Amino acid sequence: MIRTLVVLGAVFWAAQASAVTCEKLTHEDKRYTICEVDAATEDLRLFLKDENDELLGHFSSVNETLEPTGKRLAFAMNAGMYHDDRSPVGHYVEDGQEVMRVISNPGPGNFGLLPNGVFCIREGRADVFETLDFIDQAPECRFASQSGPMLVIDRELHPRFLLDSTSRYIRNGVGTSKDGTRAVFAISEDYVTFHEFGSLFRDVLETPNALFFDGNISRVYDRAANRSDVGFSLGPIVGVVEDAP
Repeated sequence: MIRTLVVLGAVFWAAQASAVTCEKLTHEDKRYTICEVDAATEDLRLFLKDENDELLGHFSSVNETLEPTGKRLAFAMNAGMYHDDRSPVGHYVEDGQEVMRVISNPGPGNFGLLPNGVFCIREGRADVFETLDFIDQAPECRFASQSGPMLVIDRELHPRFLLDSTSRYIRNGVGTSKDGTRAVFAISEDYVTFHEFGSLFRDVLETPNALFFDGNISRVYDRAANRSDVGFSLGPIVGVVEDAP
């Protein structure tokens, strides 16, 4: 279970046999929503387009594609940066099919603030890899999304994060445990710096590796809490799929 410093109105949906455990917490006077997934048992996937190659872009669209299969989202979050046409900026794999290759060179913007990383979903586990480590290990991911920068690398904050930074946004990301069975997704409810957000994963969520997904457009879907953030179309979306009643 997630260790927190101050918990505000924590609600543990596991008691209701939910596929995801979500709670709200405050760390260093900043509010966050945290959703924890057992990657060893839950159906964790990435979504980009439907069977007609049309962009999904919204949590509601993902649910519409799942409905005919008797499934629905329990939880979802935007899961990586994208171009204007919503195509992934970096490496992207969906159901074993590579859509975009790995990008290992530095570049402009947060994505190019190396080291960046790859969120990889495999059978029975999910892992955040630093990109060069990902290339070296070449894991066979059923789903993968590259983003950046890394927030935490082997229990250390990204070396370019500044304690006194003035760049603050609503931010979201994911951290994973060493054994890959625990995937922890976080979205800030207040504007936070990279240093503050990375510290959350390192010091509170205690994930040895964590990856930034995006900022400003960050959104989350939590069925148990009846929350479905709306806005402009998204690119990659990560979600936990469960049986519909």
